[in-house]
Amino acid sequence: MEAINPANIQRFSSMVEHASRIAIVTHTKPDGDAIGSSAAMYHFLKHAGKHDVILVLPDPYPSTLSFLTEGIPPKDILIFSSEPVEASSGIASRDMIICLDFNSFSRAGEMNGILTASQAVKVLIDHHLNPKTEDFSLVFSETEISSASEFLYHILMEMPQISHKVSRIPRAAAEALMTGMTTDTNNFANSTYPSTLRMAADLIESGVDRDRIVDRVNCSYCENRIRLLGYVLKDNMRITEDGVAYIVLDRDMLEKYEVKDGDTEGFVNMPLSIGDIKMSILAKEDMDFMRISVRSKKGISANRMATRYFHGGGHENAAGGRLYIPQDISSAEECAEYIRTVIREYFNESNE
Repeated sequence: MEAINPANIQRFSSMVEHASRIAIVTHTKPDGDAIGSSAAMYHFLKHAGKHDVILVLPDPYPSTLSFLTEGIPPKDILIFSSEPVEASSGIASRDMIICLDFNSFSRAGEMNGILTASQAVKVLIDHHLNPKTEDFSLVFSETEISSASEFLYHILMEMPQISHKVSRIPRAAAEALMTGMTTDTNNFANSTYPSTLRMAADLIESGVDRDRIVDRVNCSYCENRIRLLGYVLKDNMRITEDGVAYIVLDRDMLEKYEVKDGDTEGFVNMPLSIGDIKMSILAKEDMDFMRISVRSKKGISANRMATRYFHGGGHENAAGGRLYIPQDISSAEECAEYIRTVIREYFNESNE
């Protein structure tokens, strides 16, 4: 990993040492990797003797991930969407900002302008394509890795406080790193590298209870998640002749089943268990846009689909984006037809 070289580790260590007020931020609609890496960084900084550390999140995180923040005082977690004044003030007062699991400030939603305007030292730790490096004082960027949580694990192992001894990683940080990696690989189903398995083995050997983590993540959903999933698989999912499954969830359907952010986690992966399915697309209505998730099997680029048709991008087999209303489609009702059209175009071009 070229980004984790002695010079960059030394710079990062020096930045941490000289910072007195640190903010940790991540992307909108934070998932397991975002919260896992952020919580792990928080606990490491506390372990390193930093007293004034806050997490500033654009949106609330799913309740299934609440166990990751149980050891963090509520005053140290600011949610921008519900307390914008406090969150903005928190960012403005920092002399160091550590950004995790996103490649540009635009991925932080309405926090974009505040982060851009800040004069603090800014560090990026991310595993997505095309990081906007000019916005940061120091960039750790690696795409051939499972997750931001795994990347952070390898970085922390190089830090002088840890010095290649897994047992020195605070237990809460180790559990958060394991959680982030486990969720972003869909429990080792995708984006898994030799380094990922070595990380898991080392953390388990150090005492991390991965079975407990998997149970907390996968077995604490609300009943309506399962009822919605049943509806999706029976009556909502459509399959095209090109071998693409797509699911469209509008606001009425989400309200009918009273599901919250995070309750549809993993839905997009399920159609890929069908032998003939090459790609899966999930569209979910959210304010004035449709939130898009794209997953694909090897040999089919989810990233190209998301980049070209959904204002997004990501990894080769796991990407996401948006369809804006009314710029791209006039309403959520038109989403299915738009998806069918771009699927035909995508696969016709691929076959030429």
